[in-house]
Amino acid sequence: HVQLVESGGGSVQAGGSLTLSCRVSGGTSGHCMGWFRQAPEKEREGVASLESDGTTKYTDSVKGRFTISRDRAKNTHYLQMNSLKPEDTAVYYCAASDDIRCKYEITSSYFNYWGQGTQVTVS
Repeated sequence: HVQLVESGGGSVQAGGSLTLSCRVSGGTSGHCMGWFRQAPEKEREGVASLESDGTTKYTDSVKGRFTISRDRAKNTHYLQMNSLKPEDTAVYYCAASDDIRCKYEITSSYFNYWGQGTQVTVS
């Protein structure tokens, strides 16, 4: 059974940086790893994805600021977030997918394993 555990959230001033980590246990990442976020009263939004072949995707609002990566030896994925803005404030979730459709778009319905979420607050 695949389990995901996030860490690294916190509070930061606008323009600052944070790195989120997602440790995967109990199996592999499948076809994709992804990061999603959900702000209060908003729908969950796909932020970034990393496919098994190394292909990455980003939602437009974070392109050039966020970077998704992995350390295979540590079975851990990362989301490096730079130039943070107040609108980046949300609960961030790590997710993994066994669904090949995750390669087409960062959609929560294509991801079947989820972490517990970590709060990121930008002021």
